[in-house]
Amino acid sequence: MKPTIITKNSARKFPFVDFQYQPSRLGDLTGHCAKTPSKSLRDISRDYFDKEDNTDFVSNAAIFFAMLASALIPIAAGASEVIHLVRVLPGF
Repeated sequence: MKPTIITKNSARKFPFVDFQYQPSRLGDLTGHCAKTPSKSLRDISRDYFDKEDNTDFVSNAAIFFAMLASALIPIAAGASEVIHLVRVLPGF
């Protein structure tokens, strides 16, 4: 709870702040996490892939390989042009 600020429209001083407030009480709060058994990253990922639909994985893999192929085409073209440039340059 924030302190209450009391102001008057005609006052030219800083507002009076009332610091006599009561904090909220959290009776049974212990500050610990929920009491679930801790899982390793491997268990979490296994649970995720057990519940994941296989068709979703296949479509995601197809999109990934299509993006990979579309990225490799300009890289291969650039490498070909660099090889051509090296052939054209006079030897040192």
